Amino acid sequence: MAKVSAVERNDKRKKMVAKYAAKRAELKAIARNKELPVEERFAAQLKLSKLPRNSAPTRVRNRCRITGRPRGYYRKMQVSRIALRELGSQGLLPGLVKSSW
Repeated sequence: MAKVSAVERNDKRKKMVAKYAAKRAELKAIARNKELPVEERFAAQLKLSKLPRNSAPTRVRNRCRITGRPRGYYRKMQVSRIALRELGSQGLLPGLVKSSW
């Protein structure tokens, strides 16, 4: 199991990303628009940099839903490789069979 504080921190980041998503997208659109004057684009870039760091989507870490493990993560199942193997062995994941010989 991962540290509870790490999982909670990641959940906090997810909430911040959702909160600032619209504002961030709007400022990015202004900053990327080549038809606008340079001063206006630069001002948008400055406002974007003033937003909280944790509101950036790249700061969110994919973690296992069961254990909170950050590595060995399968996006399709949203679990780590270890949890995937356990669930597969128990027959709880449809379409997954643990091979043995």
